[in-house]
Amino acid sequence: MSIASSIPHTFTRERRQPWLRSVPAPAAPAPIAANSAAIVTPIEAPARQVPAVVASPQVPTCHGTFVEYANFDHGASTPALASVKAAVDKATQTYSSVHRGQGWASQVSSHYYEAARDEVARFVGAREGDEVVFTRNTTDSFNLLARSLPRRTQVIVFASEHHATLLPWEGRKTTRLPVPLTHKDAEALLTDALKRATSSSTLVVLSGASNVTGEYWPIERLAAIARKRGARVALDAAQLAGHRRIDLDTLGVDYVAFSGHKIYAPYGAGVLVGRSDWLDAAAPYLAGGGATAAVSPLSTTWQTGPARHEGGSPNVLGAVAVAAACAAIRENRGAVEAHESRLTTRLVDGLRAIGGVETFSIFGDDADRAPVVTFTVEDVESSLVSAALSAEHGIGVRDGKFCAHLLVDTLLADEDADITTAVRVSAGLATTDEHVDRLLAAVASLAATGPGVEYQKVEGRGWVPVDDQRETLVDLPW
Repeated sequence: MSIASSIPHTFTRERRQPWLRSVPAPAAPAPIAANSAAIVTPIEAPARQVPAVVASPQVPTCHGTFVEYANFDHGASTPALASVKAAVDKATQTYSSVHRGQGWASQVSSHYYEAARDEVARFVGAREGDEVVFTRNTTDSFNLLARSLPRRTQVIVFASEHHATLLPWEGRKTTRLPVPLTHKDAEALLTDALKRATSSSTLVVLSGASNVTGEYWPIERLAAIARKRGARVALDAAQLAGHRRIDLDTLGVDYVAFSGHKIYAPYGAGVLVGRSDWLDAAAPYLAGGGATAAVSPLSTTWQTGPARHEGGSPNVLGAVAVAAACAAIRENRGAVEAHESRLTTRLVDGLRAIGGVETFSIFGDDADRAPVVTFTVEDVESSLVSAALSAEHGIGVRDGKFCAHLLVDTLLADEDADITTAVRVSAGLATTDEHVDRLLAAVASLAATGPGVEYQKVEGRGWVPVDDQRETLVDLPW
């Protein structure tokens, strides 16, 4: 008898879901800072607060000092929530094979894995019959969906997309729309493309938020245009899921994908959620154990449902981590959005006020956005800006084209011909007011007088201080 049938469905969350386990709160709780390493109050408690992340490390500067790491690279990968780490630690105690083992640990792991599916479904407002498939990340999810499209399906995608959403589709069946100037422009471009579509099966691929500028896209309006023409909609929520609520029915989309490592669950799992018919009709994404229902000398019968595309031993701990993050964010959504709204205002207003700094937007300066700002500093190469912020101030940012080359090239088209890359700051739950103040002061100093020390370009490392006092190697974690 399986654990699912031998234990009533209503038994305590503590026993069934490691991400909902109760953690005793102190008698007189103090506000938890965004970078606190303390375990948060149980997420099922009525109180709403910003979920705590694992403690930010102390990092060396080129001046021989140590400072708390200011993480402004949330758009690339977020740190783990303290509750996520606790859930993974607990699930590790009974970690075992899933779905086919009769041992108690295997049955517990199997239940955790399937319960994680339920938590993800709740997080995105999945509908009856929708499937939740665990993948490696958003890129993996869209490649899976691309392989599942019915023959001759036409794909419509904006050129502003991240490469994970832009590239998986077959070229001759894909229409790339230019980067829009406004929301109305995006609607007009999509409407025209759908009018010209000739296939009986069409998929419109949209981003919830730009990974370059953080701006939110008008998903409901664009999805309504697609539905009116009988097209399906796939939503890239990699940059949306950690910031705003997702509901498939409300948004009017058919598929959604996001990565655990962008919602404070950096344990190697992502998800694809959506309608089952295309997924169940497609060949398995990974042919192998787990995806098979029966194998004979002459034929193979494949599973239907999520197992069809989850061949091999699944990432159980990654799924637990994603579920834990979804639960924490969902239960504390108001506090998360309030925290990030305040950060966004301070970052945007602060950077725009610095002379010599140019910020960039797709839809205009007033567009609603996540706490993400992309900018350039006059006369200072973007890679040097990011190197100086790190070496001199202990600040982590990203420079380059952010896996969205077409969009960045468009945004920088009116700049000096030598400016081909930019700097992106992306804040989140690990970001504190002190981090923002430090960043703004550092960028202002760079814009006014340039780097504080001399730098040289080193092959394979980029810009590094000439007299760098930091250790070049650190101890391996194992």
